[in-house]
Amino acid sequence: MISDTNTSSQFVKRVLITVAIVAAFVLLFWTFIYVIDVILLLFGAILLAIFLHGLANISRRYLRLSEGFSVLLVSALLVGVISLSVWLLAPSIAEQVQHLRQELPGSAQKVSAFLSNYSWGRLVLEQMPTGAEALEKINNSNVLSRVTSYFSNTIEGLTNIALMLLLAIYLASEPKNYIKGFAKIFPPDNRKRVREILYKIGETLSWWLIGKGASMLFIGVLTWIGLSIIGVPLALTLGLIAGLFSFVPNFGPILSAVPAILLAFIDSPTSALYVLILFVVVQLIESNLLTPMIERRTVELPPVLTIVSQLALILLVGAVGLILATPILAVVMVLVQTLYIEDVLGDTETEVVKQPEEQKNKPEGSGIL
Repeated sequence: MISDTNTSSQFVKRVLITVAIVAAFVLLFWTFIYVIDVILLLFGAILLAIFLHGLANISRRYLRLSEGFSVLLVSALLVGVISLSVWLLAPSIAEQVQHLRQELPGSAQKVSAFLSNYSWGRLVLEQMPTGAEALEKINNSNVLSRVTSYFSNTIEGLTNIALMLLLAIYLASEPKNYIKGFAKIFPPDNRKRVREILYKIGETLSWWLIGKGASMLFIGVLTWIGLSIIGVPLALTLGLIAGLFSFVPNFGPILSAVPAILLAFIDSPTSALYVLILFVVVQLIESNLLTPMIERRTVELPPVLTIVSQLALILLVGAVGLILATPILAVVMVLVQTLYIEDVLGDTETEVVKQPEEQKNKPEGSGIL
């Protein structure tokens, strides 16, 4: 009788522990969902801080300035260069964007007329809403609420950018203090390892940013030159769009190719085909030349995992998740390499995170952080 009572109490205890664990995970999950916007904002600030700190390190090689003042100087110069570029290029780009908005509807109609000549094209067009249906949806919608939402989102976006820049300047000015402070929440025996992992993450994201910047510049300039040779109007604007959108792998190149192909259709379907071939060739050169060079110094990101992470973050937070999915995946790969493969499995030969010899021989804390 006593043994039955003990067995029953142990069973109840296990059930309660299981329920408590499940409840804790559910609470943690909902807390994460609730604060995910803040987490992504902080992660964006960390990326920007790594970029600013890297530029500040370059300036400190030639100027004897403190770390904090170097970051402030680089931030001011960067804001000045961007402002000057916008001031010089904005009128031309705004005119081209306006022309792009005027030409795209006519180009879309020309594409529809071209597709209607084929049975498969008519099948595609039947699944798409007509212009009248689209206008009816717009007229039936609350235009005032849409305009209010647009301005609200714009103000919120500008506020987030300003806050991200402020956080990035603080993080980039004294990165070692924040790293040491974060490591102190762990047991003393683990703090050195935590700092090593954080420095490795910083080094990986640093080289990833360098490679991504070179890739964006390469794609933007090559697309601009190629479109100019083909004779597509607004080549500068389309090249700028291609360069900026290439920050987002997989989906960015597709989105940037659509307006260029539509504009080329105004001339002829042959020109549109040339533009399509141009975008494919540019992406092939980038993926086979620049991407391997980036991955030799950072981390090899499997395409399937990249796409899955992008889709998951799109569902969670929208476009911001799509933009930050790749660097977040790079951080996850570093954590898997260090915390699981090396620390748990004890496998130091499998190297997911690439470490050139000159980086391996550097002392702790010599990276960009």
